[in-house]
Amino acid sequence: MESKIEIRRLLDVMPASGRMTSKIVSKPEQPKVIDAAFPLPWNQERPIYINFDLWGRLSKPQRDLLLLQKVAWLTGVKWFKPDIYQGVALAGFIGALVESTQSDFVGVAVGGGLSAIALTRIWRKNKSPESLINADLAAIKVAQRRGYSEIEAAQHLLAAIETVSKIEGNSGLNFTDLIRCQNLRAIAGLSPIGVPENYETR
Repeated sequence: MESKIEIRRLLDVMPASGRMTSKIVSKPEQPKVIDAAFPLPWNQERPIYINFDLWGRLSKPQRDLLLLQKVAWLTGVKWFKPDIYQGVALAGFIGALVESTQSDFVGVAVGGGLSAIALTRIWRKNKSPESLINADLAAIKVAQRRGYSEIEAAQHLLAAIETVSKIEGNSGLNFTDLIRCQNLRAIAGLSPIGVPENYETR
């Protein structure tokens, strides 16, 4: 597969929000078909690494949905979205700064500890199965604007997850991917059972 031609095609598939922050990079030495590092708050650019030798074993619709899912996950990571954990992290950081000016080392430790706990929670939330399921749903919505039906998009993403696992030589799907696949089967009409509405990852 000619990587430059495929990258140009994939850029057309990506939503405008993804093109602004995500960059597709050829990485033939990586064992994974597609990969992206968890985006840290100070990293403005969010590269997506693709092994195009392995990538070429997937069908075009599977490649489209895999890319859209990865872009959706990357753009879905919000370090500074206002919620309780961001508030606690900010309050802890400000508290630590105030206490440090007053040479209160206990206060600094408490403020820093609060920030660390809140930031860890933000990290875990953005790497949870729930965040990947949300990225699956977002990818399906974008795919519908690219000419796929909801059912087709779910079927292609489901097949892509299973095919990637085989290409990468995994013995089977991990727990998170099994949950994702079950949800996609329900969307594709292949199973009456999806992920429960009250499903919550810990």
